[in-house]
Amino acid sequence: MQTTAKLYAYGYADVRTYLFAALFVVGNVVLPQLVHLIPQGGLTWLPIYFFTLVGAYKYGWRVGLLTAIASPLLNSWLFGMPATAMLPGILVKSVLLAAAAGYVAHRFRRASLWLLLAVVASYQLVGTAFEWIMSGSLFAAAQDFRLGLPGMAVQVFGGYLFINHVTVR
Repeated sequence: MQTTAKLYAYGYADVRTYLFAALFVVGNVVLPQLVHLIPQGGLTWLPIYFFTLVGAYKYGWRVGLLTAIASPLLNSWLFGMPATAMLPGILVKSVLLAAAAGYVAHRFRRASLWLLLAVVASYQLVGTAFEWIMSGSLFAAAQDFRLGLPGMAVQVFGGYLFINHVTVR
């Protein structure tokens, strides 16, 4: 399945970059709070990445990068989740996601389930390698693959729906 989505790429001089980033940061703060009401919800549904994916894919890597950095820091500061020890891994994965989503959207100018699957798989694989190097434990680093497959599926399918069917310029 693929469609030609309306994709944008705003620069840092464009106020829309900051407005969309702020909107997606709010989404990345609210969604994790809702998901954390479910036991192990954060580990299973990986909510902190959803709006980073959508923001970077639909509105460009700059919106994605701002969202990727601000969301985990703000969540940690306001709610203590993610824990400070987990921030480096989550920040790396968030930045990788923003870069991958922005690149794929720019390169292919469309959103398909296969492209979104490639984006999610790429940031998870590279991010897991980084976490493995940082922690020294492949078991700990592969936690998203052990527990977070439902969240990755939501990123792919939910991201596809959002990117292709919600348009705000």
